[in-house]
Amino acid sequence: MRLKNKGILLIGLKLLINDRAKFSALLIGISFAVFLMTQMTAMFAGILNRAHSTVTNIAAPMWVIDPAVNTPTSSIPLPDYLLAALRSMPGVDYALPLFVGGAQVRLPSGTYQGVTVIGLDDASLFGRPELEQGELQDIYADNAFFVVDDAEYDKLEHPQIGSSFELNDHRGVIVGIAKVVSNGLNGVPTLYTTYSRAIEYLPTTRFTISYILVRPRHTGDIAHIQQSVAALGYLALTRDEFNKRITDFYTYRTGIGTNILLMTVISFLVGLSISGQTFYSFITENLEKFGALKAIGAKGRDLVEMILGMAIVTAMTGFGLGIGLVTLTISLARARLPNYAAMIGFWNLALALVMVLIIAAISSWFAIRRVLKIEPFDIFRS
Repeated sequence: MRLKNKGILLIGLKLLINDRAKFSALLIGISFAVFLMTQMTAMFAGILNRAHSTVTNIAAPMWVIDPAVNTPTSSIPLPDYLLAALRSMPGVDYALPLFVGGAQVRLPSGTYQGVTVIGLDDASLFGRPELEQGELQDIYADNAFFVVDDAEYDKLEHPQIGSSFELNDHRGVIVGIAKVVSNGLNGVPTLYTTYSRAIEYLPTTRFTISYILVRPRHTGDIAHIQQSVAALGYLALTRDEFNKRITDFYTYRTGIGTNILLMTVISFLVGLSISGQTFYSFITENLEKFGALKAIGAKGRDLVEMILGMAIVTAMTGFGLGIGLVTLTISLARARLPNYAAMIGFWNLALALVMVLIIAAISSWFAIRRVLKIEPFDIFRS
């Protein structure tokens, strides 16, 4: 029985491959659908990765935020007493202030450029980036800033150590060039300085703390810290919880998630329509061959296995071609466009694979219904 099924599958594959026009159309349809679906979800994954950049780069175990905050760039100042309360809270190893704000800097050429200014705790400099050039202690010099060498670096007119700029009538000097794990989403350069200098240079409200970074002594202390902070009217989130909050915001409360979902569904429907129609057309053009197989003893189950085998081989070949094409496209785009945000992960591949298998299943279902209705007598009579 195993040899018989193998022979049936080989016959089906030969029928399919010999019809080069139909086989090529099937591969093109599935590959194009996989390319579009994976490209859309990869772009969304890249956007989310950029949206998490502040949380990723600072790498604090826990973040204390105002309940209305959804993204790191839209901070709401926290009162000073909250920092004092956290430092005296059981289970807290340390609690540090962090400032995140936006500003306009005046460059040597006279033009203005928006920047994100991150102020680190003066004593510990927790969350500091890795320096490519410069010395860490230079951040304590007058007017000192670190600039991040990322995709937005050129917008500051290629600053070097010693370059100066103007920030709210204050002079700023670049004393270090740094690199970070993840680039930002908003397309503006990033400057690091001390917390005291950040709140001095940038206009602030009565409260100046954007976030409080907390490290619990033990993992079991997290729940207690969260309950204590909630009692004060604020949120204490772990790094993963904050990232999930950001993801949910961009997915459900902005148009990004909806648009990506719509484009993915359209890509799926395009692949389904092209592949389904082409596969069904191939089956109808070869009905006499399926009828001949029935006449020589092939059972309905054998023909079903044959059609499923043809559909799966075509789907997986198209899947491989589509993934290869989107990988090549993203690699070339990243090499040419530093701001390009797209990344392929396991869930991108899994989603594309599931959708390809659904396309194969639906295409096979229509074809199987048509083949099972064949009567060998009618085939030979015609």
